Amino acid sequence: MQQLSKRTAGFTDSVIRRMTRISNQYQAVNLSQGFPDFDPPKEILDRLAQVAHEDFHQYSITWGAQNFREALAAKQSGLMGKEIDPNGEIVVTCGSTEAMMAAMLTVTNPGDKVIVFSPFYENYGADTILSGAEPIYVNLYPPAFNFRPEELEAAFKQKPKALVLCNPSNPCGKVFKREELDYIAELARKYDTYVITDEVYEHIVYEPHQHIYFASLPGMWERTISCSSLSKTYSITGWRLGYIIAPQEIIDVAKKVHDFLTVGAAAPLQEAVIPGLRFGQSYYDELREKYTSKKNLFLKGLDEIGLVHTNPEGAYYVLLDISEFGYESDLTFCEVLAEKVGVGAVPGSSFFREPVNHLIRLHFAKKDETLYEALNRLESIRKKM
Repeated sequence: MQQLSKRTAGFTDSVIRRMTRISNQYQAVNLSQGFPDFDPPKEILDRLAQVAHEDFHQYSITWGAQNFREALAAKQSGLMGKEIDPNGEIVVTCGSTEAMMAAMLTVTNPGDKVIVFSPFYENYGADTILSGAEPIYVNLYPPAFNFRPEELEAAFKQKPKALVLCNPSNPCGKVFKREELDYIAELARKYDTYVITDEVYEHIVYEPHQHIYFASLPGMWERTISCSSLSKTYSITGWRLGYIIAPQEIIDVAKKVHDFLTVGAAAPLQEAVIPGLRFGQSYYDELREKYTSKKNLFLKGLDEIGLVHTNPEGAYYVLLDISEFGYESDLTFCEVLAEKVGVGAVPGSSFFREPVNHLIRLHFAKKDETLYEALNRLESIRKKM
């Protein structure tokens, strides 16, 4: 038999999804994979019930149903400070996972280089490698997870085709400041580099921090491929509705890539989510307040237990320092944590290029009672670990 593809030789299965399976095995409170245990907005669920009895069960237009694209363009135009053409500047994808992969395949050729900040969501390195490109990792340094300008420019001097920017960032919760974004933009112009953004947590940002869309910066619309999804904003991670927004000449290529990757996103779900896309600002204000409350609840509980952790500026993840427990492997620690303590977490090493084994990631996108249960179990961590 001939050898299988070499490009996947360095891959494992997703550690995040593996920890969900381990959490289920031990009936642990799953704070590993970032999905909520509360319902989407009622308006969306009500429309979903109606759609089941309407004529939305066949393929929609490959790059997204017309009314979905129009509603999405109206929402994002106000946020991004530019009138977005629903017919020429949007591709609807099967989640932001496909959006990122389609963007990478749209921009890069085999042998190109792509800058990825570390820590990073595990798909970014894989997307780069699957595209035949080579990742260049640039460290974000705790506790603020800032980059060093000289290290970032050294990466740009390698003439990368693109940079991946996750903002707000998974797993560290960093929200990039305006001056940081301006510096990235300056280097992108100087070295003629595209920027692929993952902005899925765009509406989950904690005061006084603010999310700034990279494409809204002066001169950046032309070289930015903005990727996001509706999963986190409307608590519908299983619906897999994502999108790419970019100039038409980029979207024309992304449409072709998307068509041959997945054909199209689920037609009934595109129709059902439209009421959410039409929500006013009050929904997003309430969403921020909800997650601010959950963050405060969870971090206060960790403080009372005496566990050292980060304080996220956006998204809904906390990195916990497990140095005191003396484990050489953070993966082993997470497996034992699920089995003995009953809480699911993700080993931090799956997010870092550098050898980091003293951090684990927990998330707080759960009902308050779920978070209290997790905290109650974590109170016994020093006895059981």
